[in-house]
Amino acid sequence: MDPKKNDEILDAEPVTSKETDREYRKRMKKQAKEAKKAYKQQHYKEKSVIKETFLAILITAVIFVISEYFTLTPINIRSKAFLITLPCFLVIYMLLRLIFLHRFSKSYIILVIVGAMSVGMYYTGDYFSSKFFFAKEYANQISMKKASDRDFYKDMTNVTEDSVPVVDKASAIKLGDKNMGTIPDYVSQFDVDETYNQINYKGRAVRVTMLKYGNAIKWFSNHFDGLPAYIKVDMITQDTKVVKLKKPIRYSKSDKLFRNINRYIRMRYPFFMFDDPSFELDESGTPYWVAPVYDYKIGLFGGKDIIGAITVNAQNGKAKYYRQKKVPAWVDRVFPASLLMKQLKNTGKYSHGYLNTLFSQKGVLKPTSGYNYLAIGKDIWLYTGLTSVSGDSSNVGFALINTRTKETKYYPIAGATESSAMKSAAGKVQEQHYTPTFPTLLNVLNVPTYFLSLKDDEGLVKKYAFVSVEHYEIVGIGDTVKSAQESYLKQMKDSGHLKDNVAKATVSGEVKGIKEVVVNGNTTYYITLKKHKKSYIAPITLNDQLPTLKKGDKITLTYEKSKETAVNVLDITL
Repeated sequence: MDPKKNDEILDAEPVTSKETDREYRKRMKKQAKEAKKAYKQQHYKEKSVIKETFLAILITAVIFVISEYFTLTPINIRSKAFLITLPCFLVIYMLLRLIFLHRFSKSYIILVIVGAMSVGMYYTGDYFSSKFFFAKEYANQISMKKASDRDFYKDMTNVTEDSVPVVDKASAIKLGDKNMGTIPDYVSQFDVDETYNQINYKGRAVRVTMLKYGNAIKWFSNHFDGLPAYIKVDMITQDTKVVKLKKPIRYSKSDKLFRNINRYIRMRYPFFMFDDPSFELDESGTPYWVAPVYDYKIGLFGGKDIIGAITVNAQNGKAKYYRQKKVPAWVDRVFPASLLMKQLKNTGKYSHGYLNTLFSQKGVLKPTSGYNYLAIGKDIWLYTGLTSVSGDSSNVGFALINTRTKETKYYPIAGATESSAMKSAAGKVQEQHYTPTFPTLLNVLNVPTYFLSLKDDEGLVKKYAFVSVEHYEIVGIGDTVKSAQESYLKQMKDSGHLKDNVAKATVSGEVKGIKEVVVNGNTTYYITLKKHKKSYIAPITLNDQLPTLKKGDKITLTYEKSKETAVNVLDITL
């Protein structure tokens, strides 16, 4: 007991005439005891506030960590999910503290204000990011570099029948399932993920996907050993491989615990907002996950854009964040297609201001209803047509967007929309009721051309079609790519639309090497000459004496002039 307080109690009230000295001392002793008890209670109360507050914080933190394990919410005030999560956990903390201490605190006022601000940002953020206020900013999210026809022919190398990508996603799924079925040990334990991302692997357009655990029981039985392989499909040759790995894939979307790739990234980068990771390969064939990291550039929640990417080695879990301009060249899928299409739509719609979209609609463009990918150089480019808002069946041009750098090129080549080309191709075999695939844009002898497949009700490819972009009534149909292209070129030549402006070059030399390759039933020869670095691609249709060509023979080649190391031969003299 505090001595000073004890003296105050003893001196507080003198003995009265009505009580004896003994009663007086008894009363004083009782008061001193009560004062000592009150002092101890006050001291304990101060200690209890700190203890109970810490306990409330600890329990709230534990609940948040458990919630975060399942929700994977980024701890970022630009995240809408976090703006709702924050006030919820502030309420949990205040209720716990109230239960422990049985009284309110002035600090609750601050917490209520913070929670109210968070909810307010959630509901008003979109308004203050409105396109009405920021039309110019939305229009400038993609900077379209206008190119010419000549640039199109330069950027899009002429294709031959053995370099046309014929495998779409649906076909890749069938090829992968068929190949997977040849490995009983895999089929019984694993399923095939049907994402089949298109990437540029060593200069080849391929689709890749990984295996996944069949169910929870099979995951429990196999997750210590990981996933043993991934599937790779060549989009040109249709060559399909189940690539068995020396080191298994341990980080995947089908894992149930901490090696789930989304959870793994979230735990290492709790403050980043990232999109769904995509499966890719580096140039050595090592499997990686690539997660685009995004932020909002306009207002609170407007102008979503990619600011970087997280790469995770799918085998050992090594993770690294790269800023957008520092992303390695082997990465292909940094900008998601849905985001690029949205930004392209904003660019075409708001380039002349918001009010223009409501009234005159001068110069307003919109992307067509679909898109596809092209492998150009070492990168993957998304392409789509651009058409006027009037909704007619013609394009005013094409946009190509690099999915790693977001470099965008606009080619003002007018012609049919992709959907019109699909209808035109299906119309040529309408009695068969085939379904056309979304077309791929090609350069066929310097003619912008759509290429697509025609499938039956079972999803099997029955025919191929080439459709002129500028004259979509010209359609070449065939059972093989070669026959379809021959039919197409004949019609183009007969109609007078075939352009004879291919840059040519001639070379003579001694054969250094020759390799015969069969693609889609068509024989093609890859020829190299001494003292020349290029590889010359010659179909057997050029010269029926090609099978007799051997090392040391002297020949003269006329080929398409190109910067590529492999070029198409137009004529050959043996």
